[in-house]
Amino acid sequence: MISLNVNGKDYKADVQADASLLWVLRDYLKLTGTKYGCGIGECGACTVHVDGKAERSCGMTVGEVKGKKITTIEGLPEDNPVKMAWIKEQVVQCGYCQPGIIMQVAALVSQKPTPSADQVISKMDDVICRCGTYPRIKKGIKTAVQMARKEGK
Repeated sequence: MISLNVNGKDYKADVQADASLLWVLRDYLKLTGTKYGCGIGECGACTVHVDGKAERSCGMTVGEVKGKKITTIEGLPEDNPVKMAWIKEQVVQCGYCQPGIIMQVAALVSQKPTPSADQVISKMDDVICRCGTYPRIKKGIKTAVQMARKEGK
């Protein structure tokens, strides 16, 4: 039995410590916003926050995150500047990769409220969008950064 803190709630899952965090989130906790993309941590669809840092959940075990705070796309507040920017700029096309991208950007904006263009590109280089909405993603990031600056988040 593993205890996890996900989105501010405590859960117990009857799994081994070496179980994949991604599959525990999806199959045991039914938090399906975190997506399976590649299974090797390359695409970014499975990105969650672990103690505020963007991490690939497919390559992490629940044993590694025991005692840490995990946030999934479901736990990111609706008034988060990144979520609001994504809606305002109509970033999503197919939407499959978007939870991972939003989590990646939200971590960046919370750690660096005024990231440079190079920092944004560096963080986004690792995230794969299969339908190629990169121009809209970049526009969404720019809007999110502007909104975060105004709100002081």
